[in-house]
Amino acid sequence: MQPKTSPPASAPANAPGQKRPEEREPSRRTEEAPQADDEAGPASPRPPEPDGAPAEKESEGPDKNTPPAGPGPVNDDEDEAGPTAPEPKQFKAQAAAPKKGWFAQLREGLSRTSNALTENLSAVLTKEKLDEDTLDDLEDVLIRADLGVEMAERVRSIIAKNRYDRGASADAVRQVLGDEVTKVLDPVAQPFPAMAEKPFVWLVVGVNGTGKTTTIGKLAHRFETQGKKVTLAAADTFRAAAIDQLKIWGERVNAPVVAHDVGSDPAGVAYDGLKRAQETNADVLMIDTAGRLQNKSDLMDELAKIVRVLKKLEPEAPHGVLLVLDATTGQNALNQVELFQQVAGVTGLVVTKLDGTARGGILVAIAERFGLPVHAIGVGEGIDDLESFDAEDFARAIAGFGRENAKAA
Repeated sequence: MQPKTSPPASAPANAPGQKRPEEREPSRRTEEAPQADDEAGPASPRPPEPDGAPAEKESEGPDKNTPPAGPGPVNDDEDEAGPTAPEPKQFKAQAAAPKKGWFAQLREGLSRTSNALTENLSAVLTKEKLDEDTLDDLEDVLIRADLGVEMAERVRSIIAKNRYDRGASADAVRQVLGDEVTKVLDPVAQPFPAMAEKPFVWLVVGVNGTGKTTTIGKLAHRFETQGKKVTLAAADTFRAAAIDQLKIWGERVNAPVVAHDVGSDPAGVAYDGLKRAQETNADVLMIDTAGRLQNKSDLMDELAKIVRVLKKLEPEAPHGVLLVLDATTGQNALNQVELFQQVAGVTGLVVTKLDGTARGGILVAIAERFGLPVHAIGVGEGIDDLESFDAEDFARAIAGFGRENAKAA
């Protein structure tokens, strides 16, 4: 679940000498840079999203104007009614629960995956001795968990070799699975690069609905807390909601947002975003892009043009192409990686919504097939619920083990 989006705050009351609200344009905190020259020149209207396009399901920006929930309803007549009565005990604010550690949050987020896996393994491992039928069923369980055919075959082989004459428990299979998943994920569990180039340009790609804009906001917050100055560019110009969501995130994380009108040229936004980042000495530029998959050729042309105009200002840009994947899509995520590898040259992954699916094993299948760096994963809707990817922690959580007993099972 992602933070909900609400309309931007209305303009403040007029100061003396200012025009009345209906006589002037609304106040805009977002950077509206002039259109870029050449290919990134004056933005030309673009056709609206075609009918049948996948709707953006993510709810990106939190409502900055909504006050915190109080202990009870507000009485608008309090001033006329005299002194306020003491607040009843049952309405007193409760102390916030302590924040869970990351591993506990990860294990809870992946509990649907691990619980389903344990139940299905227990259902097939009922015989005193393993036979070919049981091993076939075991392999099917692992494949249905989206762990991939290669992983399923490897676990089956290890179990058959070590326990064929005496049966196997679900815990034993989970232990083997955890060990094998760790081996696959270790090489791809890589932190974000040092981002020595300034500004370091991230082109962020992904299908609409994966949590792409929310991920940009969370990463901007993460980079800001590391002392980096971040600029955002709203190059998904086909949806007004995408632009508005990025503006809200920009306000929340104190990052300027370069945006043009809906339907304008995405390459123009990217160009102006990089120009603005250079002029303000920003450390990081993150460019949001559209994720329309109706026409692969159009998508490829659009991203290629963005890259081409960026190189006019910075020959090495973009320095990274980040693909955001939604874990709940299961096997479709494999197709998305393959497509964006072809059209954008993906350099790293962020996998979101692992807390909302029983298909968390898809990350293992992606790692085994593509070997792309996995920089971060998300298991919650909070601004801090995006963490660096740790292979061993993930393997233990998906197998249903805690840190303290994973090796003892």
